[in-house]
Amino acid sequence: MGCRRVPFYDVVVIGGGIIGLSTAFQLAQRKKKVLILEQSDVGSGTSGACDHMILLQSKLPGLPLKMALLSLEMYKAWQRDLGEDLWFETRGGMILVDKEEHLPFMERFVAEQESIGLNVTMLDKKQIRKKQPFVSERVLASTYCPDDSQIDPFCVLKALLNAGARFGMELKKFSKVVALERSSDHWRVRVQNENKYEAQVVVCAAGVWSREVCKMVGLELPIRPKRGQILVTEPIEPIGETNVWDSDYIIAKHVSHMQKDETARRLGLGFAMSKTHPGNYLVGSTREYVGFDKSTTLEAFIAIAKRLVELFPIFKNVRIIRTFAGLRPACEDGKYVIGEDPENPGFFVATGHEGDGIALAPITGALMTQLICGEKTSLAIDELSPARFRSSKKQEQSTVERGRF
Repeated sequence: MGCRRVPFYDVVVIGGGIIGLSTAFQLAQRKKKVLILEQSDVGSGTSGACDHMILLQSKLPGLPLKMALLSLEMYKAWQRDLGEDLWFETRGGMILVDKEEHLPFMERFVAEQESIGLNVTMLDKKQIRKKQPFVSERVLASTYCPDDSQIDPFCVLKALLNAGARFGMELKKFSKVVALERSSDHWRVRVQNENKYEAQVVVCAAGVWSREVCKMVGLELPIRPKRGQILVTEPIEPIGETNVWDSDYIIAKHVSHMQKDETARRLGLGFAMSKTHPGNYLVGSTREYVGFDKSTTLEAFIAIAKRLVELFPIFKNVRIIRTFAGLRPACEDGKYVIGEDPENPGFFVATGHEGDGIALAPITGALMTQLICGEKTSLAIDELSPARFRSSKKQEQSTVERGRF
């Protein structure tokens, strides 16, 4: 018998979450032959254990916010063009401020966002109560952005899979990649079941497992899992016009040293509350470095529930029906990782979005597609390149060598 021919693809995407599927789908649209390798099932990682927000207000002014604004427009197009309901909805968002010491920071944050085009403003107590009639009197002020939106991640995953399949995109589930080898002009990929594939390009979109994948090609990527715990209420009638966060959510994300409460600081607690289309509210959340532990804890349950009732006393008599936790891929420098490894031609990385993966999936896939197709990217993203970890390592080695003399 002759040797079995190894399947060859233009692109192999490692990871069947929303970043991987977005990238694979958009490459397939460009007539690339694409294979997705997923170690478990689609959406079994971060994408299936998170909320559903396209939150513009949480993004730092600059590149993250520009990416979010473009991503929002792409979601609108996907809702129209993919042929399936993504449960896309624009309800607007408010960030409540109930701590006097947070006001100056939030006012500066909003002013910077407004200066680069985000439709956001500060509300006084009267304006807040008009949009959130059941909010606590302790709230001093609030931001408001009418463009904050939401989708159902599972519906997006399903729609991308179905749309991609129409362009020839393939998926292999339960196919954990265990080895990557660079040949003269392409990549050899081996999975746990001993199946082998070859590709011109490999994309690592493996979320919290990206560090492990990148080690196979000698790239030390400082990605760590960060746990987020969320409570789910019973379905109820809407209690306000918008989805809601508190200023601690922004503080915990960007300037955690400002958090004074010891429990909140340890848990990375920031209040977030959004309504799903069946009527349940998702209430969170934490930002915890606990390795790959996806369990929920009583301490976090109590802290989140306490904060919910502090800001919305009406929830005192609403039942919590379940809790869940997910792991978010966090990069040590706080930036996303998007681009080609300069020491491994044809090896690309798209990870490190932490809690922004749902919001930024469309634009991340678009940027990756542009890079792989050799086009100029729609945004300048050099600062996100994995090259920064190659150069920092060389700089460290150079410093050590200089110290010898």
